[in-house]
Amino acid sequence: MPTLIASIETGQPQFLSNPIRGNGTNQTLLKDAVGQVIIPIRRESTVIGLLLLESTQAENNSEETMGFLSRLSDHAAIAIANARLYTEVQEANLAKSDFISFVSHELKTPMTSIKGFTDLLAAGVVGPVNDAQSNFLTTIRSNVDRMATLVTDLTDVSRIEAGRLRLDFASLPVSEIVEEVVRSTRAQIEDKNQKLTVITPADLPPIWGDRTRLIQILTNLVSNAYKYTQAEGEISISAECTENVWDEGSPRVIHLMVKDSGYGITPENQKKIFQKFYRADDQKVRDAPGTGLGLNITKQLVELQGGKIWFESVFRVGTTFHIIIPIAETA
Repeated sequence: MPTLIASIETGQPQFLSNPIRGNGTNQTLLKDAVGQVIIPIRRESTVIGLLLLESTQAENNSEETMGFLSRLSDHAAIAIANARLYTEVQEANLAKSDFISFVSHELKTPMTSIKGFTDLLAAGVVGPVNDAQSNFLTTIRSNVDRMATLVTDLTDVSRIEAGRLRLDFASLPVSEIVEEVVRSTRAQIEDKNQKLTVITPADLPPIWGDRTRLIQILTNLVSNAYKYTQAEGEISISAECTENVWDEGSPRVIHLMVKDSGYGITPENQKKIFQKFYRADDQKVRDAPGTGLGLNITKQLVELQGGKIWFESVFRVGTTFHIIIPIAETA
């Protein structure tokens, strides 16, 4: 239609009264339409769409009407642009997720090989190892472990952002989750001569969540506690069943707390603690290894399981992280 082409080329509204084809038939969408108005939808200087309005009554195309239609086209242009951007972001996230998954898979094989041969060398399989060589092998092993942690964290982040993280929900005893975490972290805690206290009442109802991810959540928090607590400091893990007074989720929840007597977090850093790749500028924190992803992943994993996480901290006194997770509903 000439009026459509004209609107696209000029970027200006077009009016057509009594739109009749050359063969005498009506060329409107409405059978009895006697007028058309075509409003270009513009994004900056580019026409990205058209609004076609038809009327069965004669229109005077008043200034008020045209002003309204112009504002409507502006809103439509913004909506279309946002939809395109959202689609592009989603596609970029999926591409990033696929790339990270590929890189992670390719890195795991050489890292496993490096770690395995390092252990063999350290065990003296190919000959005696002196103190200097032992120190070098320990450094290699430590850095491979750090790389493996980073790869795992990046994989988790990409899966969460792409909506590809699968959770297997089940009814789980809280005590078993806590005991597993204590077993996996006790060696590091004892290396720093820290005191670990566990308080989990025997009558706690089961928790509703993904076993692997709940262990990951609690392990991240306990790991942070011993990393950012001085030698001979104190760490505690406690749990209670309580009414949910924190959000509008499950009415009854398991409230888990991980408390330490460590370095604490300054008020300025507290605002950013859950951001990806963020690490506090406190030198004591910087001295401990970390990727800046653990707390971000922990927060997302808690929320994916219908829970909530928050913390309280006093600089150079200590920090307490709180988690609530819904209890398993009984039949």
